[in-house]
Amino acid sequence: MSSLALLAQNATGAATPADFMAARQQMAFTLGFHIILAGIGIGLPAITLLAEWRSLRTGDAVYAELARRWMKAAGVLFAVGAVSGTVLSFEMGTLWPGFMDTYGQVFGAAFALEGIAFFIEAIFMGVYLYGWDRLSPRAHLLTGVPVVIGGLLSASFVVTVNAWMNQPRGFRLENGKVTDVDPLAAMFNPATPTQAVHLVLASLMMCGFIVASVYAVALLRDARAGRVDRYHRLGFAIPFSLGAVCAPLQVLVGDWAVRFVADNQPVKFAAMEGVEHTEAGVPFRFAVLEVPNALSLMLRFDANARLRGLDSFPADVRPPAEVVRTSFEIMVAIGTALLALAAWWGLAWWLRRRAGGARADLPWRPWFLRLAAASGVAASVAMLAGWTTTEVGRQPWIVYGVMRTEEAVNPSPGLRYGLYVVLAVYTVLAAATISVLRRMRRRPEPAAADGPSAPPEAGTGAAQTTGEPADREAAASGAGGTRSLR
Repeated sequence: MSSLALLAQNATGAATPADFMAARQQMAFTLGFHIILAGIGIGLPAITLLAEWRSLRTGDAVYAELARRWMKAAGVLFAVGAVSGTVLSFEMGTLWPGFMDTYGQVFGAAFALEGIAFFIEAIFMGVYLYGWDRLSPRAHLLTGVPVVIGGLLSASFVVTVNAWMNQPRGFRLENGKVTDVDPLAAMFNPATPTQAVHLVLASLMMCGFIVASVYAVALLRDARAGRVDRYHRLGFAIPFSLGAVCAPLQVLVGDWAVRFVADNQPVKFAAMEGVEHTEAGVPFRFAVLEVPNALSLMLRFDANARLRGLDSFPADVRPPAEVVRTSFEIMVAIGTALLALAAWWGLAWWLRRRAGGARADLPWRPWFLRLAAASGVAASVAMLAGWTTTEVGRQPWIVYGVMRTEEAVNPSPGLRYGLYVVLAVYTVLAAATISVLRRMRRRPEPAAADGPSAPPEAGTGAAQTTGEPADREAAASGAGGTRSLR
């Protein structure tokens, strides 16, 4: 674009193409960073409570040690997530003032409720972390329940805003002004149930596989060393089981979500499925695979059903089809692979029960552990791909069918410099977070923690009754040495 065109564009109050793209990239980057932390923030407290509950039921100190360590990691990630979430809230106003000025009153109640849920989660996380060895075991377990509930509610309220952007309700437009605002109708719009359930399951699934993948690496290392480590096995089994249970449920919810998109955002559906032309008996296409009439059959239960293609929509309302389709295929491919891995785990568990434990080594084969070690990264990529499908597929609208994205962006010059600053700051933030979590991996030697005396022998009364985590772990695992948090 020429300098005269840029000057003319600025004179009309519109952002330059470079600043507009920078605003979109900054929002995408910070949202992608935050969504991973938010997903872990939903799933990790739930996994922690499950481990502590098992500790109370069985009296096994390994479960308690896992719960203690997981919640400490959750506290660190919660703090980082609070920072990234705050940045996002500022970006809504600084990058997209046209959107906030016009429609903030419609969905503002959802953000207010999200703030309340966030405070509940933060308060009880502090109580939970401080309450170790200060509260009774049952009371301590109960203090963790509001952490889980607060995280679920916080995410759900935020998702109602995104759902509203896809299916705007609860207001009327008169001469460009919003009137007759109904916050409840806005929050409980038609897209809210599918998106909220889809996000919660995706978060639990992603967190389960992320935590399990770390322990899978440790189990592979143990296998090469020729030792059996129950601590790592339990640390793997609890989160992986959560991910495995969520995987088939997510497939069902994903099908529900796709059908909703097909009915309510047909242009997005056409981009997701690569339907270029309107026709009857549309084949199902995935990468190089093509099954005749299959898409019509799966969507409408009629092999000859007519589906709208991208050519039936004006060019200026079509999303970037290649980006949407690629991200959708990545999400589906990874979800299918994780479902197969979950099925492997379920089959191994069933065969083990049927054999009375005789085939205890079945789920711990090296190939299974290698795939499980990759599952955390894969689940994270699937989460990001799903959000890309949702957000890019809604383009060119920031509020579907009502406000275009370029109408909402800040017209001030220099937005691209903000992107550079955010990239630098988030790089430092990510490095600091990884450094802290790596330091938390290692526990001090018992001699350094408790004095010069040697640690008690495994299985002795002293090792089983002491309140120190290192001693409890030594008693449960049969080793008095150092164990890593993985």
